Amino acid sequence: MIKCTVSSDDELLLAWRAGDQRAGSELFKRHYGAIRRFFANKVDDSLEDLVQRTFEACVAGQERFEGRGSISAYLRGTARNLLYQHWEARRARGASVPIEDVSLHDLGAGPSSMLARTHAERRLLEALRQVSLADQEILELYYWEELTGVELAEQLGVPEQTARSRLRRARLHLAKVYRRLERFAGAPESSDAQLDNNARGLGRRASQ
Repeated sequence: MIKCTVSSDDELLLAWRAGDQRAGSELFKRHYGAIRRFFANKVDDSLEDLVQRTFEACVAGQERFEGRGSISAYLRGTARNLLYQHWEARRARGASVPIEDVSLHDLGAGPSSMLARTHAERRLLEALRQVSLADQEILELYYWEELTGVELAEQLGVPEQTARSRLRRARLHLAKVYRRLERFAGAPESSDAQLDNNARGLGRRASQ
């Protein structure tokens, strides 16, 4: 048995493939939090099941991972596919709109698995669930995982310019929905900076 004395994801993956189960455990532990956060505000049940299935799929497909991207992007891609399958199975047959263009609100999702401490956080979580799944993912990657444009592109498997363009549109959409919820609640309208700070703050708390 090869001892797990390496630290990078690539080295851990090689050691895992060579039979070091501790390397595999370390790899999964390193990415568990991010994958759990990915599902936390996107499913109303089955959270732990989907997290477990993501890592099980990685175990089953480890030989198919060619190392062209990061293990993080591979895991997130697997999680994304499982999420889409989860919601495809629940919506009406013959739906013509791609699942990634539908919001959780339109899919009839129940309450978020995440807990909000303030009215602003509650509105923010709800606003994220009223934009499309694709917009929700890139917004959470930007605010919660604090990824750069280059990192967003890698995670989403698109050119950097495309990732940045998607992010701009998603932020505009989020702001529109959030302010509509503020008006409905009779709350003062937040500035763009306040919305950004609230979103990042919620992400930092989710990472704890």
